[in-house]
Amino acid sequence: MQSNPKTMSSTNPRERQMLESIYSMIALVFFLVTCVDLCDAATVVDVYRLIQYDISGVPFGSRFATLNHHAGSLHFAPGVDLSRTVLIIPVRELNITFVKEYISQRKPLGGLLFLLPQMFNFENREAATESKYQIREKELMKTVLVELERLLIHANIPYPVYFAFEDDDIDAVLADVKRSDVSGQPATATTGGYKLVVSAPEPKRIVSPSITNIQGWLPGLKADGDPNQLPTIAIVASYDTFGTAPALSVGSDSNGSGVVALLELARLFSLLYSNPKTRGRYNLLFGLTSGGPYNYNGTHKWLRSFDQRLRESIDYAICLNSIGSWDNELWIHVSKPPENAFIKQIFEGFSTVAEELGFEVGLKHKKINISNPRVAWEHEQFSKLRVTAATLSELSTAPELLESTGGLSDSRHFINETAMVRSIKLVAESIAELEDHTHEVNVHHEVLDGMFTLYDSTKAKLNIYQVASVTFDLLLLLVLGSYLIILFTFLVITTRGLDDLISLFRRPPSRKVKTA
Repeated sequence: MQSNPKTMSSTNPRERQMLESIYSMIALVFFLVTCVDLCDAATVVDVYRLIQYDISGVPFGSRFATLNHHAGSLHFAPGVDLSRTVLIIPVRELNITFVKEYISQRKPLGGLLFLLPQMFNFENREAATESKYQIREKELMKTVLVELERLLIHANIPYPVYFAFEDDDIDAVLADVKRSDVSGQPATATTGGYKLVVSAPEPKRIVSPSITNIQGWLPGLKADGDPNQLPTIAIVASYDTFGTAPALSVGSDSNGSGVVALLELARLFSLLYSNPKTRGRYNLLFGLTSGGPYNYNGTHKWLRSFDQRLRESIDYAICLNSIGSWDNELWIHVSKPPENAFIKQIFEGFSTVAEELGFEVGLKHKKINISNPRVAWEHEQFSKLRVTAATLSELSTAPELLESTGGLSDSRHFINETAMVRSIKLVAESIAELEDHTHEVNVHHEVLDGMFTLYDSTKAKLNIYQVASVTFDLLLLLVLGSYLIILFTFLVITTRGLDDLISLFRRPPSRKVKTA
């Protein structure tokens, strides 16, 4: 078998050495380019985005959802650029002054990730015995969270803000990040570190968010030959929540406690009303209303759906709000003067029962300002329609707009079961010896008024990557690689000709071997 001398190509040894060195450098460049963002997935964490909403067209919360920056801690060096850094801040270490300063002065920041203690996780159902120190720590954490929520809800923040719960994985990541920051080597594209990535679609405006009211009705016993319509007592609780992170705003006290009390009252009164001998002389109307944080918009629409006869038959309404976390005193809030006959009847009845149960009930009178669109208490929606009503609450004063509406700090670990039982007894025994069975249940769907604009805000996945450290900047590597490719092309053309350059990228012709 002979080789064809024409297929053999002769290359100058110096030329061959130069080309081999160029090939080696090109290979190195492409290797480094592929390693710039070479990452090992460290962990994946469930995160919850800061709420986004508008009031009368004014934006609040955070407009941003996508996250792709390096992780940092509060141990960063003074003067360092944080515009491409996500600060991981455990609530246990929160410096509220620092957060206020960055938000109010709109300092550049890549994002914020707040780590919440597990005690605020509504999925954590452990009921362990707590020491005095743990109780104090829990109350301190609640105070800090309330202040943080108040700050975030009423601000317009120009970067993504997320919440997550502490766990071993993210604690380990934070410990590494702190060590890097303390040593003066924060994570960057050149030094490596951890990168936080959330791939989430841009939030969409919720068009015409619906509000749903649920009502139950227990008819009273009418005396034979009595032509008059029976009076009605309404027991009402609003069930919606509003908080910094909607997916975490379960509202155990505000107003889960009111909803639980209403359902238990309905169950008890149903048992009594199922027997004609124990059925009361009042109709009982139970209402679970929506839109509580939004000026009790659902209550307003629910009352407007009543026919006039039903509305006029209501002697009074008792609204239940935040009654699950108190010690020795509850408050009855009213809009009508305390001298009103029905207000007197309500207060005296509740005071007498409370005294028998070993605690006190106070009375708070607050007139309605017709010119102010703010509705502080649910009973005010009844009062505007000239229906006598009162709110029973552990709160001595009306909360501000979108506050005390079931946020992050309102978890089941702060509910006092004894207080819940006493609240239910108070209402049940004050109304009279009745108990619940919902013979008729109606569901009403309405649309939230246009003052509030809401946006979808769901749970997302935070991917934490450990980024490999490299010694070249990505842009420098790309420029260097381009330069070497051009240089290689020029040298081949000048030393071997254009045909040889083209032949390098051609598929080599197949060789047929003749065998004897």
